[in-house]
This record gives sequence, structure tokens and C-alpha cells, in this order.
Amino acid sequence: MAGSDEEYLITRKKQIQRRQKILTIVSMFSFFGSTLFAVVPAIQQATQPKPATASASPESGLQQQARGYELVLQREPENQLALEKLSLLRLQLKDYKGAMEPLEKLVKLHPERQDYKTVLADVKKKMGE
Repeated sequence: MAGSDEEYLITRKKQIQRRQKILTIVSMFSFFGSTLFAVVPAIQQATQPKPATASASPESGLQQQARGYELVLQREPENQLALEKLSLLRLQLKDYKGAMEPLEKLVKLHPERQDYKTVLADVKKKMGE
């Protein structure tokens, strides 16, 4: 009986070692596979040329901002901040005619503000030139 117990223990030990080897191999493949799935897209993304966002002109950015303020003014026609920013953006774009409307509205809404009146007078003067 002692011989069969030893054989059983040896056989059992070999089975455990075989399972450990298989588990180790599967774990290694899983680790390297998951690493590969993370690294390959990163490498592909790094090698692809990036779109040139810096090449867009600053004027187009100002125009986009102006459109945003126009949308705000469609919802809230008397929004002081949107009127101010829109008039300033249009002045930066040298669109004096477009700057007149929000400036005139600001002067009507806030007649006590001398700065609005001054800017409006300057715009009218530039349009007269």
C-alpha cells in the first residue's frame, strides 16, 4: 500500500505542475495580448498625420464666436454681455456696419453708459470715412 500512496502523490504532483505550467502560459499570452491591444492603437495614432488645426485663420475663429453670440441674442435679444461681445468681435473683424446694430441696442438699453455712446460715435465716424 505504501507504494501505491507514493505513486498517487507523484502522479498528483505532476498533474498540479502541468496545470501550473498551462496556467502560466495562458496568463502570459493574456498579458502580452492585452498589452498588444493597448500598444498597437497608440502606435497607429502616433504615426497618423494630425489635422492642421493651427492653420485655421484667426478671423474664422472670431466669426465662429460672433455666430455663437448671435445665437444667444436670438434667445435673449437684450443680453448685455452678448451684445457687447458681438459688437467687439465685429469691430475686430472690421465689420463696422455689423457692429452698429448691437451698439445702438446697447445705447438704447443703457443710456447712462457713456462708453457705449463713445464707441457708437467712433463707429459712425469710421463708416463716414
